[in-house]
Amino acid sequence: MSESPSLSRVALKKITPDVSVAMGSLHAAAVSAAQDAKVEPELLELVRIRASQINGCAFCLDLHTKDARAQGETEQRLYTLNAWRETPFFTERERAALALTEAVTLVHDGRVPDAVYAEAAEVFDENQIAALIWAATVINAYNRIAIATRMVPKN
Repeated sequence: MSESPSLSRVALKKITPDVSVAMGSLHAAAVSAAQDAKVEPELLELVRIRASQINGCAFCLDLHTKDARAQGETEQRLYTLNAWRETPFFTERERAALALTEAVTLVHDGRVPDAVYAEAAEVFDENQIAALIWAATVINAYNRIAIATRMVPKN
């Protein structure tokens, strides 16, 4: 099956502005919850990038890798994020967040396993786990919006 790159897609913000505003409010609330729980902004970017890698969202990958670099993230870690289990570059805390992100993103592959949740609970408190789940949920929703409407990164 081939895809037509010239097929025009719906402009969600224009057609459903109230829903777009609500999505923005959800994002802002998730960011606020993460700040309140003292989840590092750099860690949130890793969560957003990893979910976007799994989902294949070019728009969000472009946006969040730029944001991560602006926060001081290294090229090496960004290049190896999709193989984080095989590298020594990520902390125990980051690994737990990435495993949780993957489980939430791939929830259809067996839900969020108890072992993954338990690993996260060893290094995060309940508020932080909640914030990470919200961060993963919001980026997954944004990935689906960007992919469905064929949003493309700008040069």
